[in-house]
Parts: sequence; structure tokens; C-alpha cells
Amino acid sequence: LSWALSVCASRQPFDFLAVRQMNQLSDEHGRPLQYRNAADCAVQTLRTEGAAGFFKGAMANYARFTPYGILQLVLIEQVRVGALEKSDSPWMLELVAGLIDTDEAPEQVAHREAQEEAGLTLLSLHPITRYFPSPGGSDERVYLYCALVDSRGAGGIHGLAEEGEDIRVSLWPRAEAIAAVEDGRIDNAASIIALQWLQLHAERLRAEAGPQP
Repeated sequence: LSWALSVCASRQPFDFLAVRQMNQLSDEHGRPLQYRNAADCAVQTLRTEGAAGFFKGAMANYARFTPYGILQLVLIEQVRVGALEKSDSPWMLELVAGLIDTDEAPEQVAHREAQEEAGLTLLSLHPITRYFPSPGGSDERVYLYCALVDSRGAGGIHGLAEEGEDIRVSLWPRAEAIAAVEDGRIDNAASIIALQWLQLHAERLRAEAGPQP
């Protein structure tokens, strides 16, 4: 895995700067409040955190190249209007998701959205639950699944240009994703329910996945 470490080490500072700029707060006109550009972000990081600051979160990046037996999660980040005034950042960590079109089965939506939002093909689909997120004022029903995928090479920016989507895909070790639930970085119901379910069923899913394809 020495080649993987070299690849991750070379790209990590650029990924770090991009994420830190993306997650900074903006004023009412959309102007960033902390970093003017990537160079300014790099200078401030080096001044306050040293060179090691550029490698925060490197383990999640390195995990995409680690052995197949390690369970990793594909999560996405995108701006949510509802979080603009009620969160430190409108960029939310989520699961791949989408709306059901007319005469479309929930399973079909899962396959379609995985391609559109993450560039992934689902190998298998496991139902988690169905639930009403807000039955007091809406008849919306959420169908929640866990899908097995080959995540090697997953990442980057995805989404449909015609729908104005700007979706960042990243790989997370399971322990880091659970920690993100506990510290509030992941704070939406579907993701929390799915990750708690995964804690109960991870070993079974790993066994069912079988050998590396």
C-alpha cells in the first residue's frame, strides 16, 4: 500500500484546502468571512496549525485504497437551504437520496440516484426501514436502504448540471462516520438512522459481501 500512501499524501493538502474553504461561513452577500482564496487559506493554516494541519482527515482519504475487508461508507456533502441560518455551515453530510417519480419504485430511485449523485453502481440493496419524518404536517414517507458498492476510486464532484447539483462524494471509515453522528457533524434523521442500523448489522454485511470482485 505504499503507492496509496504516496497518492494520498500528494493530494491531501489540496483536498483539505478545498473542504476548509467550502465549509467557512459567508456574510449576507455570500462573501467568505475567513479565507479570501486558497492561498490565503494555506497561509493561515500554516501560521496557526503548522504543516500537520494540511493532513487533518487524511485517514478517510487513505481508507479508499486500503484492503477490501475494511468497511467504508460513501457519504455526500451538498448545500441545504434549510441549514443556511440554523447551522454553522449549510454544507451537510448526508446519504445519497432522491425523490420518487411517478410509477417509479423506491429501489429504482436508489439505483438512479447512486449513479447521479455518486457515480456508483449498486451491487446489492438491503432495506433498513420506512418511516414518516413529520407525520403531524406531511404525508412524506422515507424509504431507507443500505447498499453494497465497490467504492474503490469513489470520490470527487457529482450531480446533474441541469438540476444545479454540486455534490461532493467522500469515503469514511465506519468509526469516523459514527463519531460524526455523536459530535453533531451528521445531524439529519435519515443518516443518523442508517448509521445506527449499520452498527447493528455491519459484520453480517461484511460477510455477505464475500471476496473482492
